[in-house]
Amino acid sequence: MDDLTKILETLRANREISQKFFEIETSILSTLNFKDLFERLLTEIQEKFGVPFVWISMIEKSDVSKLIFELAYSEILEERLNLIEKERLLHLLENNSKPILINTHLEHFHSLFPQNQKYPIGSLAIAPLTLDGEIIGSLNQGDYSELRYTPGMDTSLLEQLSVKVSVCLSNVMAHEKLRALAYQDPLTGLLNRRAMARVLEREFKRSERYGTPLSVAFLDLDHFKHVNDHYGHDMGDDLLRYISAHLQKMTREIDVVARFAGDEFVIILPNTTLKYAHKFVERHQSFFLKNPMNVGSISIPISISSGVATAQDPAITDATSLLKKADEILYQAKELKKKKRE
Repeated sequence: MDDLTKILETLRANREISQKFFEIETSILSTLNFKDLFERLLTEIQEKFGVPFVWISMIEKSDVSKLIFELAYSEILEERLNLIEKERLLHLLENNSKPILINTHLEHFHSLFPQNQKYPIGSLAIAPLTLDGEIIGSLNQGDYSELRYTPGMDTSLLEQLSVKVSVCLSNVMAHEKLRALAYQDPLTGLLNRRAMARVLEREFKRSERYGTPLSVAFLDLDHFKHVNDHYGHDMGDDLLRYISAHLQKMTREIDVVARFAGDEFVIILPNTTLKYAHKFVERHQSFFLKNPMNVGSISIPISISSGVATAQDPAITDATSLLKKADEILYQAKELKKKKRE
């Protein structure tokens, strides 16, 4: 084969690669939600380029990861979305917004891998994703061969794709924030009952699929009517906001806090056994007993009743029965307190 033939074949191969990148970019630019954006991106890269492993890493405790967790459940994202500490991701990327290629010492990058996934890769391409100029995650591609992604290779097309994905993220983020309002309790900012039901259904399926524990805590304020009657409804609203804020602060990234109705709250606790769910609730109850809400000279004591149930209970068959069981236990706790006062 002469040099001219080699050059022509290289040009043809490059055009084909460019066309595939263009097709992916065109596909994702039309999306307005996280689910479609990531599903199209991940599946099309895998199919068009024959990449064995394609996944997304997102900085945990960020606005983006929170919205994705609340609004974008799918089996693909379940398997191919990883949450990672901000400092860890920036360290791996060396605070660089340019794609990097690695084919040695890959063990240092295992924190990028999704939970429960062990990819047997020989080389890795990491393309940083940004939002408003800040790195918020990465698009990751792994191959069995250590020659697929060799340091020094041209990454201009991969960089171009990561820029387009970042633009899409900005557009989708704005759209998803509006959609999230339909799932948010306007008083406390927590998820509302409708959104909680969606998340609980998702977590129940995940628990069944992976055999991991799942617990639910149903919380109810004691004497809330007295607060409204004695101090007024504005003070009652302040109390609900006070409790909501501290519930959020005292929960993990994977936990979900929702306002169920009135003065009732539900906390979904993935990867948590019944034993530790009880300890979790006891810790919260103790905190509020020690930290009343103080407004000027007024100090409002806080007492909370609870009901805790687990998906590992043989009598629990679905998300609805799990929530119902926690509610029944909460009712029993309220009745017991009532009898003790009498």
